[in-house]
Parts: sequence; structure tokens; C-alpha cells
Amino acid sequence: MESRNNVTYFVLLGLTQNPKEQKVLFVLFLFFYLLTMVGNLLIVVTVTFSKTLDSPMYFFLGSLSFMDVIYSSSISPKLITDLFWGKTTISFRSCMIQLFTEHFFGGSEVFLLLAMAYDRYVAICKPLHYLVIMRQWVCVGLLILSWIGGFLHSAIQLISLYGLPFCGPNTIDHFFCDMYPLLKLVCTDTYVIGFLVAANGGVICTIVFLLLLISYGVILYSLKNLSQEGRRKALSTCGSHITVVVFFFVPCIFMYARPAKNFPIDKSLSVFYTVITPMLNPLIYTLRNSEMTNAMKKLWGKI
Repeated sequence: MESRNNVTYFVLLGLTQNPKEQKVLFVLFLFFYLLTMVGNLLIVVTVTFSKTLDSPMYFFLGSLSFMDVIYSSSISPKLITDLFWGKTTISFRSCMIQLFTEHFFGGSEVFLLLAMAYDRYVAICKPLHYLVIMRQWVCVGLLILSWIGGFLHSAIQLISLYGLPFCGPNTIDHFFCDMYPLLKLVCTDTYVIGFLVAANGGVICTIVFLLLLISYGVILYSLKNLSQEGRRKALSTCGSHITVVVFFFVPCIFMYARPAKNFPIDKSLSVFYTVITPMLNPLIYTLRNSEMTNAMKKLWGKI
């Protein structure tokens, strides 16, 4: 599909135009990005090479961390370099690539979190059948479905936008390329496209979020049948999952489950789910997980 526009590049206004604030934010976001990379890659390597973390839960956790690495890398390096150099332009093609990548891995993560909730439901509510139900091919199949769901979501977003005419101006009031800020620059009526974007992004986020809340509600209700130690372990695991779900989905729903409009708070919320959440995920999943921390110590103690 050939795009019809007079725009070859965009200007990103970023988080601030103040040079001093940009330098402070550069140091802050560089630290966040390094922490994100180290934490998530540490989980990926540990799950891959540790013989004790062979359960489906850790298979999904390693996949989630891998997605977070790519998702964060599609946004943070550009943000960091823009803050350092003050150069805030991005070519039309690079903008579309960034848009596709962030929605591909972000969308895949949405569906993967649903698969992780199903894994916890089976482990807690049907423990005797857990290894039978969550066989390796089932886990791989759920992961593949997550990738497919993310790809379809991202492809629809890109196709919806790519053929629209951009006649100028070319200034994006954001720090990365996303649907609503880009739709604001389109020189044609975007009501239908805006509705499609809300359906493809916001409605999916809302439905998956409700399904997750229901599933964890069922899990928490079933804890009364477990022993005290079983309840403690289940609450620790589910508490980590629920925390990640809330951090990821609440900003996502606010951003996309609405008409195609932009609000001043959008940038702050975007920082939360594009930068903060991928950084917090390793901390949330490992700090209260003795199996993961012990596996990390054993694995890295051999190096």
C-alpha cells in the first residue's frame, strides 16, 4: 500500500523543551532503560539455562521478559538520544516501524498475560491435572497465539494509518509515534479510523482486563480450599501477576478506549506503560519469588 502524503519526516516535541530538564530526564531514562534491559535479560537467561525453572509459569515469565526487552527498545533508545542531542526528528518510515513494533510486542504482551492467568488458574484450582493440561505443546501454542494476536493488532493499526494523507504540519506532540497523535496530523476526516483504533486497541484491552480480573477473582476465591502455606504461596504469585496487570492495563485502557483525542496527561501515562512497567516487571516477579532468586544465585554463581 502506498501512502499519500507530503510528509517525509516528523518532529517529536518530546516530554519537555527545556534543555536543563532534558539533561535530567536523559540521565533518569537512561538509568530506567539499563535497569529494564538488565532485569529482563537476567530473567530470560536464567529461565533458559536453569534446570529448576522448567514449569510453564517460568516459560511464560521468560517470554514476557523477552517481549519487554523488545517493546522497551522500540521506544526508549529514541527517547534517550532525543533528550541528549536535542534532535527530535524521525523519518516517516522509521515512525511507521516504531508504531508497528511497539503495538506488535505490546499487543502480544496483552494476550500473554491472559495465558499466564490461565496457567495460574489451572495450577491453583486444578493442581492434580496441572501437568496434564499445561503440557509443553499447550504452552507453546498459547505463546504462538499471543504472537499472532499481537501481530494482527499491530497490522490493523498500521494499515489503518499508513494509507492516510499527511499534508502537514508534521509536529507530533509526543515522545514517540503513536496512533492518536498521528491521527491528529491527518488531513482528512478520521472519525471512522478513530473508531477502528478504539475498537482494535481500547476494547481489546478492556475485555482482556475484565477477563483477567474475573480469572484472578476465581483463583482468590478458591484459595479457601488450600492449606495456609498453599494460600501464602498462591497469594504471593497471584499478587505479582495482578500488580503487573493493573500497571499495564489501566493506562492502556485510558489511552485507547476513548475517541481519538489527545489530553495533556497522555505523555505521563505513556511513560508509565512504555518505560516504567517494563522496568518494574522483573522486580515484581523476582523479589518475592524465592525459586527465581535462588535459581539466579546458582546460575550466576557458576560464572
